[in-house]
This record gives sequence, structure tokens and C-alpha cells, in this order.
Amino acid sequence: MKTLNKILLAAAVIFTASSCQDFLDVNENPNNPESVTPDLLLPTGLTGTAFANNNELNRFGSTVISVTAGAGGSPAAYDIYDIDGDDFGNQWRFELYGGALISFQEMIKSADAIGASAYSGIGKIMKAYAFALATDTWGDIPYSQALQGLENTQPELDSQEDIYKGTDQIQSLFDLVREGIADLDAESTAVPSQDDVAYGGDLLRWKKAGYTLMLKMANTISVREPALATTIINEVLQNDYISSNDEDLNINFGTSQGSYAPVHEWTNISTFAADLIISTRFVNLLQSKNDPRLPIFVTAPTGEFVTIDNGFAGQRPLPQTSWSRFNTYVTGNGAGPVRLLTNFQRAFIIAESVVRLGIAGDANAFYQEGIRASMSLAGLTATQIDQYFADNSDEVNLTGNVESDLEKILTQKYIAWTGNGIEQWTDWRRTGYPTLAPHQNAGGIDPNQRPLRAQYVSQEVARNPNFPNNIFSNVPVWWNE
Repeated sequence: MKTLNKILLAAAVIFTASSCQDFLDVNENPNNPESVTPDLLLPTGLTGTAFANNNELNRFGSTVISVTAGAGGSPAAYDIYDIDGDDFGNQWRFELYGGALISFQEMIKSADAIGASAYSGIGKIMKAYAFALATDTWGDIPYSQALQGLENTQPELDSQEDIYKGTDQIQSLFDLVREGIADLDAESTAVPSQDDVAYGGDLLRWKKAGYTLMLKMANTISVREPALATTIINEVLQNDYISSNDEDLNINFGTSQGSYAPVHEWTNISTFAADLIISTRFVNLLQSKNDPRLPIFVTAPTGEFVTIDNGFAGQRPLPQTSWSRFNTYVTGNGAGPVRLLTNFQRAFIIAESVVRLGIAGDANAFYQEGIRASMSLAGLTATQIDQYFADNSDEVNLTGNVESDLEKILTQKYIAWTGNGIEQWTDWRRTGYPTLAPHQNAGGIDPNQRPLRAQYVSQEVARNPNFPNNIFSNVPVWWNE
């Protein structure tokens, strides 16, 4: 895993450099803080966030949640619930804290110094996204004292509850996003254009992404804090949010060596392609639903799906070229995209909120909207989608039973999130849906419990005395307690 991370981190550096090349004057010194303007930091932060979402945390999430199965290397350990503090060090140190988060922190400072509120707004929204990714993965993390460099090399950890809800001294993630949205409405001395590799400088779409991020985060805490979640969701529904597939927050990578999205690199290119194969359980799930997305999501090189069960310890299928893997819907032949916030996600969240929280609306209509949005994103035509609905009425309609409806909504959301294991893992942890059978030969710290968090990184535990060293993967994070 460490070798894979080094390879993909190097690729990220190359891609980020290439994504910035149009904005870097060769006569400027990029090591001089005065020359690090917001337009240089924006593509770095965006691609860094996508990289963190799409790389090793994605391999882990997809495997532990029974979409892929570990055929070798680290995924074989993930598949039997075996993770520890030696996992995800690069994700913590380089992709998140030393990558995306510091890029957005510096971009906000640089933008504020010149009155470029548009950049500040985007930076705050994306900083909240990256911090949410970190706290959802590890629980309590450095937040209010983080990103201070040499001024504070041993920051204290803030509780996940305080990070989400805020205190008198700690700004909540929701308020950080609200502040970012307000910045987008303010006058700005500079506005992104090509340096914005997500929306090309379309600030209205960034506002919609901000409100959709608030919706996602409220959904994350909705089981633990239903009243707060209800208030925030109703706030979002009074504003603009992502409501069509072309408004999704996507980050595209390249289609040449050194610029690929991580999922393409570790699925198709590197020697680590031998680590993962699609899970038999995932194929069976989609086949049981007659789901037309299956061949779009998953390859079948021999004409049949060649898979293994999660935790299977026997001989792997031969040859490896016969294995079913993520298809181009996920990998994009290198480009991705990496999907961070989506229209289908928004529809499923509202459907769940109507059922769970009593938010006003037609849960069935939002449920069907989510399925249609996902199928359309996968490339199915309106006629094909209509035919699926006509032929599978039981699958595409809710029943009126709360638990049955929640399971339907979360299972369809799980299918729609194919290729984003972190989102699938988070939804399963907070709801228990979809219903997943234990993996074969499970071990790790608790063979009876699929991991509920990542263990704190060993290097950070050794370096920073504020970290506890005995919180294991079977301990739920705050919103899952």
C-alpha cells in the first residue's frame, strides 16, 4: 500500500502541476509566498480533494462495504476487517492535511488579502468538504488548531460533535459553508475561470454546491441529531442546491500517464490492479434487481462477470485479464470524473429526510428522482429508464413502511455511489443499510464488526501527544454512537 500511495501521490503532483501550468508565470518564484495567488492554489486544492476521495480511502471503502473484494495487498486485509495505525498515513499527512486542506487555507488567506471574495467562498466550502471527509473517517481530529504550521505543530483534537455543531470558540462546518456562500455573493476583485477545474468560475453553481454540501452534512448527523439536521435541511430547501446532473460537483483528471484519476491507476494501470476484483455480492445485488447499470458499472471481459466473494481465501480466478473490475463509468479511461456532490445524492437525501425526519415532500417522488438521475448519469436513455420502471414497479416504489423505505432508499443510493466507497461506507455506518452479510474469514480487532472508523495514524500518535492511541476500528464515531 505504501508503494502504491507513493506512486499515486507522485501522479497527483504531476497532474496538479500540469493543471496549474496555464496560470504560472515562469518569471515568478512559486516558493515566494507573495507569488502564490488564489488562482494557483484553487486547482491544487480541488484536484487534491478529489485525489483524497478517490485514492486509498476509496479502495478501503469499496472493499469493506462489499462492492470490491480484496484479491491481494492491502485490500485483502481490508476485506477481512484488518486495519491499523499503519494504514492511511499518506491520506492523513499528504492528501488531506498537507494537501487539500492547506491549499484551501492558504488560498483563503491569499484571497482575503486582495479582496477576492469569490476565491475565499470556494475555499471555505471546499475546506468544509475536506474536513468533513477527515472527521467522518477518523472521528475527533485537529480542526480549530489545525493548519497553523510551525506556530502549532501539536494541535489539540476537537470532538466530532464540536466540529459539526460548533461552540463559542469553534466554528461549525455548517457555519464555515454559510460563510463561504456569503463570500460568493460579495464583490470580488478576481473571479476564477479556467483555474476552476470544477465549474469554470460559475459562482451560482458553487452556491448550489455549498448548499448541497450542507444537505449532505446534515444527512450525516441526522440519526444522532435529528432536530438540528431538520433545521439545516429546511434551510437548504429554501435556497438553491444541485438539482440536475450537469450541476454535479465533479473533478476531472487527465487521460495520459501521470495525470490519471487514482481509481483508474489502481484499477487498470499499475501492478496494484491485481489487488482488487469486483465482489460477487455486488453483482448478485444488481442482478437481483434486474439493474441495467450493472454492465455500465462493472466489466465482463469474458462475457460473464468473474468475481470472488468478500474474504474468500482460495485460488483467485485465472487469468487476471478475465476479472470483473470497475468500468469506464467509474474510471473514465483515466479522467474519472471523481464525483464529490451529485444530483442523485441530493434526491436520495431528501427522500430519506421525508421518511426519517418528517421533512415536507413526497418521499416516493424524490426516491424515483434519485434512481432516474443515477441511471441517466450512467448513460441510459429516458426510454430505457421508463422501461425499467414499468418492469420493476416493486423496486422503484416505496411501501409506506419506514424501515422498508429507508432500506430501499439507502440501497439505491449505495448502488448509485458505485466508485465512491467513502460515501457508501459513511451511509452504511450511520444507517445500517444496505443490509450486508459479514465477510468470510473476518479478523482484525473485531471479527464481528465491519470497521466503523479508521484508526489514528501511527506517525501522528507518536508525534503529537494529544492523540489517543487506543481507539480502534470497532469504535463508532460520534454521529454513529
